[in-house]
Amino acid sequence: MKFLPVDEQMKLIRRGTEEIIPEEDLIKKLEKSKATQTPLNIKLGCDPSRPDLHIGHGVVLRKLRHFQDLGHQAILVIGDFTAMIGDPSGRNKTRPQLTLVEAKSNAESYVEQAKAILDIETLKIVYNSDWLNEMNFNDVVKLASSYTVARMLERDDFTKRFQSEIPILLHEFLYPLAQGQDSVALKSDVELGGTDQKFNLLVGRDLQKTAGQNPQCIITLPLLEGTDGVEKMSKSYGNHVGLHDKPEDMYGKTLSISDNMIVKWFTLAADADESVVKSAESRLADSSINPMEVKRELARAVVELYYDSETAIQAEHHFNTVVVGKGIPDDIPEYSLSSEDLIVNVIFEAGLLQSKGEARRMIKQGAVKLDGDPIKDIQAKISPSDEQILKVGKRRFLKVIR
Repeated sequence: MKFLPVDEQMKLIRRGTEEIIPEEDLIKKLEKSKATQTPLNIKLGCDPSRPDLHIGHGVVLRKLRHFQDLGHQAILVIGDFTAMIGDPSGRNKTRPQLTLVEAKSNAESYVEQAKAILDIETLKIVYNSDWLNEMNFNDVVKLASSYTVARMLERDDFTKRFQSEIPILLHEFLYPLAQGQDSVALKSDVELGGTDQKFNLLVGRDLQKTAGQNPQCIITLPLLEGTDGVEKMSKSYGNHVGLHDKPEDMYGKTLSISDNMIVKWFTLAADADESVVKSAESRLADSSINPMEVKRELARAVVELYYDSETAIQAEHHFNTVVVGKGIPDDIPEYSLSSEDLIVNVIFEAGLLQSKGEARRMIKQGAVKLDGDPIKDIQAKISPSDEQILKVGKRRFLKVIR
């Protein structure tokens, strides 16, 4: 592959990044890569403790895709071994450790979902248990001797826990060393990560220097706030947009973000280029333009990124019909009911919600309707009839038939 001029590569690489450390070294690496027609090794570590991916994870995955598009070798490191340690980043307590079997199972789900962003054909997938499992105790002692406790305590989360007298277990100090050892094993040229991973990424540079390697450059990406605009996107906060959400759900959830998050979402969630971001900023500054118009453009852009333009238009039409017009979509799933049953059971068995507990909560919140009438009793039942429409929340519908 013929590499683009370095300034053009850097324009794409800089998009949406928080820091490039050190940027001048990255430029030199790219210049050498172009001169020798040799792709750089771009490393991204994946934490398989969370099998459900959302567009917050998509921010750093998209940056890895940028490097793929530029012709470089993307390496996805499945942290199956490091998951058994547990990443302490951003934690005020020791993280639960996974078994190797649990980590590998989650990793399979991670890779399957990441296909929505990455070019799997050229992606190199490795498991860090392949080299970390091979280390003996002497190797571990040698690795541990390369870093001081004082240096480890420079980490913000460790500092806070130490000052608050919250226990820090010794094995947690091994996590950044193990992640750094990944960079040595792979001879990484660049490592990507969220801003919360900066310390771990810098450890990789230090260990490479000790090993006599040319240290990797690191690129950190901002953490994306979820639909609430406050907490970072997370399924546990209920503020996430899943990578494999239905287009209409992706569109509707994006429209629910606050106006002050629009520009950041254009940059990170929609992967928009500088001209689109500046246009959004300009239009938001114009008091004659309703911010909702700009937000609709954002919602279409997010759906188009993960699907296509036609699907994005259909998702918008669905929103206008169902949410704004309070209508019923044409293509809703059917559920055959042969005998009287609890509405909670029907919602769960039809797959509208993932648990009966969630169905009960929606009923208590007044978010479940049967033929337009709110259901208020979690023990409410539904009897077989020719056709009944069950609505859950704003966008989930079910046609219940005999």
